[in-house]
Amino acid sequence: MKVIIVGAGEVGFHIASHLALENKDVVVIDKNPNAIRRVSDNLDVQVVTGSGSSPMVLEEAGIQNTEIILAVTNSDETNLVACLVANIISPSTKKLARIRNADFDTYHGNFREMAPHIDTIINPDIEVVKTIYRMMSVPGAVDIGEFADGRLKFVGVNLEDDSQLAGARLSELPTIVGKARPLIAAVVRKDELIIPRGDDRLKSGDLVYFISEEDKLLDTLSLFNKYDQPLKRALIIGGGRIGYRTASLLEEHSIYCKIIERNPDRCTYLAERMNKSIVLCGDGSDQELLTEENIQDMDIVITLTQNEETNILASLLAKRMGARQTITRISKFSYFPLTDAIGIEQVVSPRLSAINTILQHIRKGKVLSAISIKGEQAEVIEAVALETSDIVAKPLHAISFPKGAMVAGIIRQESIIIPTGDSVIQPNDRVIIFARKEAISKIEKILSVKLEYF
Repeated sequence: MKVIIVGAGEVGFHIASHLALENKDVVVIDKNPNAIRRVSDNLDVQVVTGSGSSPMVLEEAGIQNTEIILAVTNSDETNLVACLVANIISPSTKKLARIRNADFDTYHGNFREMAPHIDTIINPDIEVVKTIYRMMSVPGAVDIGEFADGRLKFVGVNLEDDSQLAGARLSELPTIVGKARPLIAAVVRKDELIIPRGDDRLKSGDLVYFISEEDKLLDTLSLFNKYDQPLKRALIIGGGRIGYRTASLLEEHSIYCKIIERNPDRCTYLAERMNKSIVLCGDGSDQELLTEENIQDMDIVITLTQNEETNILASLLAKRMGARQTITRISKFSYFPLTDAIGIEQVVSPRLSAINTILQHIRKGKVLSAISIKGEQAEVIEAVALETSDIVAKPLHAISFPKGAMVAGIIRQESIIIPTGDSVIQPNDRVIIFARKEAISKIEKILSVKLEYF
C-alpha cells in the first residue's frame, strides 16, 4: 500500500512512523524544510519538499499510484485543496482531510458527495470532545474505547493498592471475583505493554486494560475500587474551539458548567453563545481565582488551553485544591510518558484522536474501528468474520494467531461474548482484536484476505 501524507507536523510524523513500521510505502510532503528534515532523519520514508496542494508536487510524489492521501497540515484550506487536486489527478485515490474549523461542520456531507469529492473528513476537535465525555461517564477511566455502537467498552484503569485484584494472578480471578471476572487484554507496567498470561500477577500501579459489556461496566469497575459518582458541576479552563464544544455538550446533559478564558474578546464570544454556562475572564492557573470560584466543590476540572504547561499546572493545582477529577489536554507526544510520574491520570489529545480516526480508514478491509493505545504500542481493531475465514468454526485455542495478538471480544447479533479459549467464532460475528504494533501487519494481512468489515 502506498500512502501520501501532506503535512509533517505531529500528526503527519506519527502516522508516517506508524505506517513505516508496517512496511508501507509512505511519502511525506511539507513545504517546511525543517519538518521534512525531521522526518527524513528519523523515519524510513520518502519525502518531498513543497506544497501538498500543488499539482506538480503531488505528481512528483506519485499520486497516480497512491491508494490513500492524508491531508493533515495545520491549514484547513490547504488540506481541502490538496484532496480536491488529488481527486482531479487520481480519482481512484482515497482522500482524507483533517478539518478543524467549526464553520465547516455542516458541510462535511457536501465534501463527501460533491465532485470532485473527499472520502473522509476528520475533525479531531469533535473526536476529543467525545473522548472527554466518555471519560466523564466512566469513573476512574484513564483510557476508553467503544465498540459495537457503545455496547462493548475497552477501558484502562490504574490498579490501586486497595483493590482486591492487586497481587492476584490472572488464573486466580475466577476464585476471587467469580463469574464477573473481566477479560484483561493488556497491562502497562513502567511504560512497557504486556499481554498477560494466566500465571502473570497484577501489581499495584499497573495500568490495566479490560473488556466489558456496557451493562456490566460499573460492576467491573468496582473490582478496581472505582465507583460511580454523579457529575453535576464542571469547570473548563480554556474557551477555545474544544472548550466551547465541550461546554455545549455538558449543557445538553444538564451539567452545571463554568468556563475560564483569559482572552476578553473570546469571553465575549462565548458569553453571547452559551445558554447556561458561566463565562469568567481570567487565568485558569491563578490560585486566587480558583479559590473564589470554589474549586473544591467541582466534580471535574477540564483544562483545554492551547498551552500544555498551563493545562498541566492548572490540573495539578485544581486536584491539590480539592477538585475530585481532572482531565488534561496534552498535544505533545513527548509529554505522555511523564504524565503518570507527575500525577496526571486522565489525558486527552486532539492529535491522538486524529490518529485513531485516520487509522480506521487506512487499515485494509475497511476497518470500522482502530484505537491506538499507550503511545501507539498496540491497537484494538473491530472486524466481521466471513464464512471463508480461518478463524471461523474453530475454538480460539486451536487457531494460530500472531504472537502479540488476541481476540478480546465477539459480538453475535445482539449478544456480546467475552471469549475464552473454547469460544468459537461464527460467520458474520463482529470480532474485537487486540494486537501489539509488531503483530499489526500480520493481522491486517489476515483481515484483508479473510475478513470483511462494515
